[in-house]
Amino acid sequence: MKEIDSLKNLKKDAYNFCVLFVNERLARIQGQIKELETALTSETKSSAGDKHETGRAMIQLEREKLGQQLAELEKTQQLLSKVPKEGSPETVGLGSLVITDSFIYFIAISAGEFNGTGKSVYCISAATPIGKLVFGKKVGDVFSFSGKELTIIDVH
Repeated sequence: MKEIDSLKNLKKDAYNFCVLFVNERLARIQGQIKELETALTSETKSSAGDKHETGRAMIQLEREKLGQQLAELEKTQQLLSKVPKEGSPETVGLGSLVITDSFIYFIAISAGEFNGTGKSVYCISAATPIGKLVFGKKVGDVFSFSGKELTIIDVH
């Protein structure tokens, strides 16, 4: 029973890590957009008109790029909001904590490695190569990734 509680906490911590990951990126991008908008409005007309226009165009291009990143991040945020926080499915799906004989994966969004209570959990999207391999599998299933055979020991 203690092991099950430990896995529930690990899953909850991995989910919270993903939320923090998204919130930090969101704050950073919004800050960069605000800085660009300030630069764009404070850009004064200089005697070199072409140079001024080129500077404004470069700022605008950067603003568009950040806008695209923001839109992608909002999609990621929406996906994360759909991740079930409770339940212990028999097959791997969105929100599953997948324990293999070598690694632990949390299927939600690609947020990197989370080190919780001495265990490394790789927070991955279902669209990643490894996510596609484990999706729909169950305890005891074996899959091959990067030339290595991995066995699913538990799904939470």
